[in-house]
Amino acid sequence: MLKKNDEKINGFLFIIVLPFLLFAMSYYGFESSYVRLKTMEKAPDFMFSSVYAYRVIPNYLSVHVTDVVTFVVDHHFLFLKGFLLKQGTMFYHSIFLINSFFFVLSSIILHLIFKLKPAGILLNLNIRRLIHLLAVFFIVIVQYVPTNCDSIAIFCYLLGVLLTLKYLQSRKPVDFILLCTVIVISTLVRETSCLNISFFAAVFIDFEKLKKKDFTFIKEILFLVLAFIVPYAGLRMMIHQDLSFVEGIYFLANFSSPFNISGLLFGIISLYFSYVLCNDEGKMLIKKYLFFSIPYLIMIATVGLFWEVRLFLPLILTGIVAASYQFKNIIPNR
Repeated sequence: MLKKNDEKINGFLFIIVLPFLLFAMSYYGFESSYVRLKTMEKAPDFMFSSVYAYRVIPNYLSVHVTDVVTFVVDHHFLFLKGFLLKQGTMFYHSIFLINSFFFVLSSIILHLIFKLKPAGILLNLNIRRLIHLLAVFFIVIVQYVPTNCDSIAIFCYLLGVLLTLKYLQSRKPVDFILLCTVIVISTLVRETSCLNISFFAAVFIDFEKLKKKDFTFIKEILFLVLAFIVPYAGLRMMIHQDLSFVEGIYFLANFSSPFNISGLLFGIISLYFSYVLCNDEGKMLIKKYLFFSIPYLIMIATVGLFWEVRLFLPLILTGIVAASYQFKNIIPNR
C-alpha cells in the first residue's frame, strides 16, 4: 500500500507539479523580444483583424479569461493586485493560466501515451519518467515565444496521437470518431491540426501496399481530411479579412538570418536525436511522417520563422513518441 501511494505521489510530482513549475519559470523568468506581451492590457486588435482571427478558440478564451481574472483579483484578491501587476498585466497572467492548464493536460496525455505500449527500455518506470521529462522540457523551452494558441494546439495534437495509437491497437470506431472530433476542434485553434492526419497516415499507410493498389485505410484518411477542411474553409467563409491570407512571406529571411538558421538546426537536431533512439519501425514511422508533413514544412519555411522553434514542436514530440512506442508486430500489413 505504501509503495502504491509513493508511486502515485511521485507520478503527481513528475507529471503535474514539476512541469507546471517549469512552465511558470518560462513565463516569469525568461525574457525575450516578445516580452512586450507583458504590457498589453487586453487581447491586441491584430488577433481579430489578421490571420490570427481564425484561431477562434484561443482568442475567445483570451478575452473571457482576462475578464474573469480581472474580476476575481479586483473583488477577492485585491491585496495581490500590486504584486501581480509587477509581473505583467492581467491579460498576460490570463495567457499563462490558459496555457499552463493545457500544458498540464498535455503532460498527462504524454504519460498515457508512454505507458500505452512502451518500447524496450521504457518498460522501466524511471526511464519512462526521464523521457517524459525530456518531452516536457522541449515544450517549456519554446515558450520564449508566448502565444495564446500553442499550448492548446499541442494538447489537441497529443490527444490526437493518443487516439490514433489506441485505434491502432483496438480498431474501436469510437476512437476514430473521437479523433475526427479532435481534428475539427483543433482546427479552430491552429492549423497544426493537419499534422494529426500526417501521423495517422504514417502509422497506417504502407507504400509497398499502395504500389499493389491496396488502398486500405484511405477511406479513414479521407474522413480525417474532411474533418480538417470543413472547419478550415468554414472559418474563412465566415470571418472575412481584407488583409493577406498569411501574415507575411519569410522564406528568404529564414535562410539568411543566423537566428533563423539556428532555429532550423535546433529543430533538425532535436528530431534527429529522437530518430537515433528509435528501432527500425520507429525510424520508418518518422520518415513517413515527415513525407506526409511536407505541406506543413513548406508552410513554416514560407510564412513562419524558424527562430520560433515552437513550429517544430509537434515534429519533435512525434519523434519522441516514435522512439517510445512499440510499433513492432502491431502496425497493420507489415
